Amino acid sequence: MNADNAAKPIYVTDVILRDAHQSLIATRMRTEDMLPVCEKLDQVGYWSLEVWGGATFDACVRFLKEDPWERLRQLRAALPNTRLQMLLRGQNLLGYRHYADDVVEAFVERAAANGIDVFRVFDALNDLRNLETAIRAVKKTGKHAQATICYTTSPVHTTALYIKQAKALRDMGADSIALKDMAGLLTPYATYDLVKALKEAVDLPIFIHSHSTAGLAALCQLKAIEAGAEHIDTAISSFAGGTSHPATESQVAALKGTQWDTGLDLELLQEIADYFREVRKKYHQFESEFTREDVSVQISQVPGGMMSNLANQLKEQHALGRIREVFDEIPRVRKDLGYPPLVTPTSQIVGTQAVLNVLSGERYKTITNEVKRYLAGGYGQPPAPVDPQIQKQAIGNGEVIDVRPADLLKAELPQLRAEIGEAALSEEDVLTYAMFQDIGRKFLEERNSGTLTPEVLLPIGSNDRPADEGVPTEFTIDVHGESYQVSITGIGALGAGKRSVYLTLDGVPEEVAFKPLNSFVAGASSERGGRVASLPGHVTTSMPGNIVDVLVTVGQQVTAGQAVLVTEAMKMETEIQAPLAGTVTAVNVVKGDRVTPGDILIEIE
Repeated sequence: MNADNAAKPIYVTDVILRDAHQSLIATRMRTEDMLPVCEKLDQVGYWSLEVWGGATFDACVRFLKEDPWERLRQLRAALPNTRLQMLLRGQNLLGYRHYADDVVEAFVERAAANGIDVFRVFDALNDLRNLETAIRAVKKTGKHAQATICYTTSPVHTTALYIKQAKALRDMGADSIALKDMAGLLTPYATYDLVKALKEAVDLPIFIHSHSTAGLAALCQLKAIEAGAEHIDTAISSFAGGTSHPATESQVAALKGTQWDTGLDLELLQEIADYFREVRKKYHQFESEFTREDVSVQISQVPGGMMSNLANQLKEQHALGRIREVFDEIPRVRKDLGYPPLVTPTSQIVGTQAVLNVLSGERYKTITNEVKRYLAGGYGQPPAPVDPQIQKQAIGNGEVIDVRPADLLKAELPQLRAEIGEAALSEEDVLTYAMFQDIGRKFLEERNSGTLTPEVLLPIGSNDRPADEGVPTEFTIDVHGESYQVSITGIGALGAGKRSVYLTLDGVPEEVAFKPLNSFVAGASSERGGRVASLPGHVTTSMPGNIVDVLVTVGQQVTAGQAVLVTEAMKMETEIQAPLAGTVTAVNVVKGDRVTPGDILIEIE
């Protein structure tokens, strides 16, 4: 232990309302499950509670159909005595692209006005140019600007580099420094050495944010404390461990009676843990075997928040069995792209490209638009040189940006306000649209018309309802762009170890509703036009997704390799190219359509 026995209490930030459920249940916790326990959370004496940012904004709009700004306002009212903290992706804010400075400034101002006290600002590449506007905007509001260093390992990520970055962040006006170990790559003694070096270099409070994926985070935090760190991020025990964070109660107990005693009440924390243990059961459908402790993260480097989302997304692609291949491919893609730290959005950029490389059977056969933008410098400067052959394949002889990407962007807010029009009832609504334009518009329009339909939480099993009660489970599903009301009676024939469940689909002809399931297997007719892609001029997709844009019309001449469609899968956009030169004879899709592999999307002769 440190020879200095002077009292140095450690301050705790609990991430239960943001990163903990993002890491373990794909960011699906609803506001209604947060509010009942807020009175107890507010009594604990946390330094702060992380409640917003990261993927929560996206999940609210995309899946939960909740207004994220209203969530923030409700939490602010329910937690009057506790600092509220958010994670902000620098110039990316909460989206997946860089925004103009006026959008960044407006977003920070509105977030502060709605209740955020502490802004943890980071850039996925540790390109500090991308933090300047956000930190300046936070300082203007009078709130706490916490600048972040994303920790990773590679030939170029050294202690000297991290010290250089910490000094630059201090000079920008940062109130504190967060060491963000999103993948759980820190080891205890490396943590001690790095924190000691940072404390000697900058006179700012140091926060340690480390995921427990490799099982080392709690040890890393204790060594960081010995080296002089003052703050740790933890998660209440019922949402701790694995790809989440060290348990709050365990760290409080470990420090109790020492010079670093947190002073937090273990009995009160236990009551909170009991509450969230019951809440977690409601979200069982989002649990994944890939969120448990796994030291192989030291190889794959997949961060906690990415692990559960990646598993969930692969499940949607019916390819969960290939996740280990994806994990093996991720470090190779990361090396190709110049060793970016894996944190949003680079984790999605690298992860989705790895999925495409595995599922398409050929590396970089399909390259996402985000990878192309990254290789063109659209996200900033990569930590190390990128693979020149892949860069050439992705962007040809296109120009590579060498300035701060946002310097090339004109003010966006006036255009955004005009585009969303009357669907936006406030400046916050305009910013929701700015973050995720298509789903943001849909959310606002459905909210205004009272037609929001949140994702359904499935019951935990037959014990939830007596087997003879006869009350169906009802929910809405989307199939190929059409919405169906589905009722499951919970009865059916049992054979070969599986139960056949009979469905009724309201408003659907019986011959469609009860179409044999084997008519959808490979080689059978497609749902779109009754045919599957079989000719050289048939354009299809390698992954299920949505049509973002149709780039050609019937009668148009195209060349081989020309982009004809843009699809979106796993939040990343991909251009689909013409397989040959010729004339477009049919366009079978429109923007917004849901498509699957085998569908004939465009025909070229």
